[in-house]
Amino acid sequence: MKIYNSLKREKEEFVPLRDNEVRMYVCGITAYDYCHIGHARSAVVFDVLVRYLRDKGYKVIFVRNFTDIDDKIINRAHKENLPWDEVARKYIEAFYEDMDRLNILRADIEPKATEHIEEMIELTQKLIDMGFAYVTSRGDVYFRVRKFKTYGELSGRNIEELQAGARIEPGEEKEDPLDFALWKSAKPGEPKWPSPWGEGRPGWHLECSAMSEKYLGLPFDIHGGGQDLIFPHHENEKAQSEAAYSTSFVRYWVHNGFVQVNSEKMSKSLGNFVTIRDILNNYHPEVLRFFLLTKHYRSPLDYNLESVEEAEKGLKRIYQAVEELEAILSNKKWKKVKVDSSLIEEIKEQQDKFFLSLEDDLNTAKAIGYLFNTVRIVNRIATDKNLRKAEPMKDVLVEIREFLTRAGKILGVLNLAPAVFLEELKDIQLKRKNIAREEVEALIAKRQDARKNKDFALADSLREQLVALGIEVKDTPAGPVWEVVS
Repeated sequence: MKIYNSLKREKEEFVPLRDNEVRMYVCGITAYDYCHIGHARSAVVFDVLVRYLRDKGYKVIFVRNFTDIDDKIINRAHKENLPWDEVARKYIEAFYEDMDRLNILRADIEPKATEHIEEMIELTQKLIDMGFAYVTSRGDVYFRVRKFKTYGELSGRNIEELQAGARIEPGEEKEDPLDFALWKSAKPGEPKWPSPWGEGRPGWHLECSAMSEKYLGLPFDIHGGGQDLIFPHHENEKAQSEAAYSTSFVRYWVHNGFVQVNSEKMSKSLGNFVTIRDILNNYHPEVLRFFLLTKHYRSPLDYNLESVEEAEKGLKRIYQAVEELEAILSNKKWKKVKVDSSLIEEIKEQQDKFFLSLEDDLNTAKAIGYLFNTVRIVNRIATDKNLRKAEPMKDVLVEIREFLTRAGKILGVLNLAPAVFLEELKDIQLKRKNIAREEVEALIAKRQDARKNKDFALADSLREQLVALGIEVKDTPAGPVWEVVS
């Protein structure tokens, strides 16, 4: 497998430090608000990476933290008139609710910053003792950026470039504008913990260094997060960890691309801040997850309703193919018909290319293309009266079913029985159109009665009413089948 390493700025062959074991740390949320579309993308990307590595046979030790103390949490506590720790608990619970709906696996270890204050104090003291950090008269502790000679290596920035935009805020006692806080002295009314330098709380960057070292050891294999974390968060983590432990911190830095909303940067000031909950009010959770995988994880992703609805149609096609596959395999009367071997080879080729795409820097967008090719083959078989009953196809179709099940498990979709998904999808689509299912079913029943009574004018009129609502009806030997169309 090859994976793009942000540190080297190129794809590298992925070889974990320990045989058959991958140690992986991904930065989790700061628990002060509901998760947005950007959180969803990062969570889905690294969930698929964990799933794929496990599918390949690796034992994966996956750590994802929670920042449960931070300026943003304190500010939200004031705004909501709640204790800071209650705010953190509230949004951690909301995180789990959102992630469970998106079928995100729980991490093996999910540490909270406030449960690791002791480890952070020990790391800070180590950096002070080594001369990489200093204590101010107020009890703040800062990291000496210039003393760490490779600072800027991860983000590709140099000290002169960073210095141009740096300044010391009023009241700060930094030796250098570039230095960053390891420990912040207590302010009135804020949460605080005792330390050798006085009461205070840890800086944001410190927690991930302390917790990753505790649970994974150094160096570990993969550190992940969004591209927005490369600087300063991951750059600072790298500096303080490598300075303290005199070893490399991470072997592969993996970052997912940004998410825009309707081609604009997402921000509350622009009024385009979209939470996972907002989206799931109108779209199936599997559709959102599938949409997030339709672009390569490092590419920018534009969230817009047209693209999500395109993903919805695509996932629906896959589910319909799985349903058709099950129907064909339920056949009890197979015929001894010769099958062109090139078709069987074509099916195998799509499967191989699906996995080769994932081997190439987890290219889910390309892999999904081969899924659709497989769906087209299933549809071709389904519409061929000879092929769908050909005995040589039975084992091939079973293999296709197993492939789609395995692919779905890796991508985290196709978790439902097709009939269940398709009915849930109808309900969501009707909700978007503000149409009651009972209204649709009543019109279809009236149309059936009209057809039975040979009142074809009324039947046509009712069909037109359904079309106007965005409902397409197909008459089958088993009765009318309907679906919602855009």
